[in-house]
Amino acid sequence: MFLFNAILAVPQIARKTAVAMLLAGLTVQTWAQATSATLNPKTYKQEGLADLPALKASVACENLRSADLSAAVGAKTEVLSATVGTHDGVAYCKVRTLIAPNINSEFRLPVHGWTQRYLQTGCGGLCGVLDIHLDHAKGCVPADTHGLALGSTDMGHASRNVGEGEFGNDPQARIDFAYRGVHLTAMLGKQLVQQYYAAPARYNYFSGCSDGGREALAEAQRYPDDFNGIAAGAPAMNFQIQNSFYHGWQATSNTDANGKTVLTADKLPILHEAVLAACDALDGQKDGLINDPRQCKFDPARIQCPEGRTDTSQCLTLAQVTTVRKLYAGPQDVQGRHLTIGGPQYGSELSWEGVFVTKSADQPVPSTFMALGSIKNLIFEQNLAADYSLKDFHFDAGQFDQVRAMHALYDTTNPDLTRFAAAGGKLILWHGWSDPHISPINTIAYYTAVTQLMGTDRSAAFAKLFLFPGMYHCGMGDGPSEFDLLTPLMRWTESNHAPTSLVAHTMSAPPFKMDGHPPAGMPPMPDLMKNKVADKTRIIFAYPDHAVYKGSGNPVDPASYTKQVSSEPTSYEWYGAEFMKPGLQKQCSATEGKLVCK
Repeated sequence: MFLFNAILAVPQIARKTAVAMLLAGLTVQTWAQATSATLNPKTYKQEGLADLPALKASVACENLRSADLSAAVGAKTEVLSATVGTHDGVAYCKVRTLIAPNINSEFRLPVHGWTQRYLQTGCGGLCGVLDIHLDHAKGCVPADTHGLALGSTDMGHASRNVGEGEFGNDPQARIDFAYRGVHLTAMLGKQLVQQYYAAPARYNYFSGCSDGGREALAEAQRYPDDFNGIAAGAPAMNFQIQNSFYHGWQATSNTDANGKTVLTADKLPILHEAVLAACDALDGQKDGLINDPRQCKFDPARIQCPEGRTDTSQCLTLAQVTTVRKLYAGPQDVQGRHLTIGGPQYGSELSWEGVFVTKSADQPVPSTFMALGSIKNLIFEQNLAADYSLKDFHFDAGQFDQVRAMHALYDTTNPDLTRFAAAGGKLILWHGWSDPHISPINTIAYYTAVTQLMGTDRSAAFAKLFLFPGMYHCGMGDGPSEFDLLTPLMRWTESNHAPTSLVAHTMSAPPFKMDGHPPAGMPPMPDLMKNKVADKTRIIFAYPDHAVYKGSGNPVDPASYTKQVSSEPTSYEWYGAEFMKPGLQKQCSATEGKLVCK
C-alpha cells in the first residue's frame, strides 16, 4: 500500500520517491510558509471563498485540559496537553489527545484570526507518527495566513518503523488504522473547535496523499458527514493488493535467482530517453513529458544490446528487457490474468530508483520491504511467521483469494458516494502519471466506477479527477508538481464554483532539507534533482480532458494549451474487478481479542 505519503508521516521529511526515505526516518520541511498574519477580506472574495469573520479564542488554551469530550467523540477521550506555542511565528493552542485505546491526535488552533475552517491532514505509509502538514496549499489564503484549525492522528498505533505493520497483532489497532482513528479524530477536532472558539467550524476539510488518500476516501465512503470538502491524492485505496501483489511482483521481477538486482539505476536514463523518443510527441509537443501514457506503445527490445556486445553500459541486456516488461505489466498469473489494475506508466522510469530499482546489483530492492511489512503483519487474517519471504508468496488466484479476506476492512474502493453527494460534499482526486508506488490507473478506474454507477452529470457535480504528467508519488518529478489544491476545493465547497482546471508548476530546486541517513542495508537516496527541467507553468484539465499544445505560443503559458477529451478505454480488466462495486465494506470490532466484521 502506499506508504509514501509516509514520507509525509515523519516530521520534517522531504517528499521523496523511495521507501528508503520512509524506512530511514528522514525528515521533510513543509513548504507552505506564512505570507501574512493579517487576513484580507478582498482576497477571500477574489478567490471565491466564503467571506467569514475571523474569530479569536473564547477560552484560555489551558482550559481545554478539562474539556468533556468523550460523549461527542463516541469513545473515552483524554486531553494530554493544551499549551500556547508558536508555529511560523503565529500563536497556536497546541493540543495533544488520546482516544481510547491508543489513538493519539494533535491539533493546532490559532489563537487569533481563525477563519471558521477546520482542516485535517492525512497520515502516510502505515502511519504510527503524529505530523500535521500542509501540502499543495501554497497560495491558499486561509492556509498562508494561518487561519485554519488543523488536526491529524497517528491512526491508533506508534510505530518504531513506519514501513512495517507490527501493530497488526492487535485487532483493535487494525480497525483504528483502517478507518476509526481518522473518523474519531474528526469528531474530536470539531468538538475542540467548538469549545475553544464557542462556535463550530463553518467548513470542514480533509487532505491527504498516498495512505492519506486512502483515508480521505474512507471518510467519503464510510462517514460522508465528517467533511464538506475532501482532497484525495494518489490514494492507496487497493491497500490489500498494493501492499502485497504490486510491490511483491515489482521486487521479485527485478531480482535474479542469486538475489541480485537485474535492472539497476544506471540504465533508467537510457530507458527513459527511449520511451520519450517513442511517445513524447504523441500530444503534438516534445517537452520531455507524456500527456497520457496509455497512448504510448513501447517495446524495451528497441534498446536491447546486440548479441555478443561486451559493453552493455548504453543498452539493456536480455534479462533487463525481460524485467522491464514485467515491471510495466504488473503481476499476472500463468494464464495472463492481471492481478492489479495497472503498473507503472511509460515515462515514469526515472522515479523507479529507490522503489523497485537500486543503484547497485548488491543492494536490496526496497519494494521487498514494502511488501513484506504488510504481508506478514496486516494483509492476512492471521499474521505470518517472521521468516516468511516473498518466495512463499504466489502470484495466482488462490493467493489473491486469501488476500481478499481483509478487503472489506482496509480498502476504500466503494464507488457509491451517494450519501457524500447528498450531504453536499466535494471530492478532488489527483494523481501523478509518473507515480512508481501506486499506479494512476487505480485512481482512473475508481473515478470511472463512480461515474458509471452514479452517472456522468451527477458525478461531475461533486467529484473531479486531475492527472499530472511527469509527477511522481504525491509530488516532485519531471513535470508540473507544485500546485494549490486547497483553494479550488474551498471555492467549490463554499461557492459551488467547480474546478475545471488547475495551474501547476515544475520545480527547479528542492523545497526541502535532508536530515538523516538510510539504515544499514538500505540503498542511498536517489538524486531527485538530477536532470531537472527549468521552471515552467502548465494547465491541468479535469479528467477526461487533458491539455494539448496549440502549436504556437509560449509553451510555458497555460493560454497556449487547449483541452482535448481522452479517447482511451474506461474499462479495466483484472482479477479483483468486483472490488470496485458497492457493498463490500464492513464495520468491524475487536471481540475477545478477535476481529469480527459485519
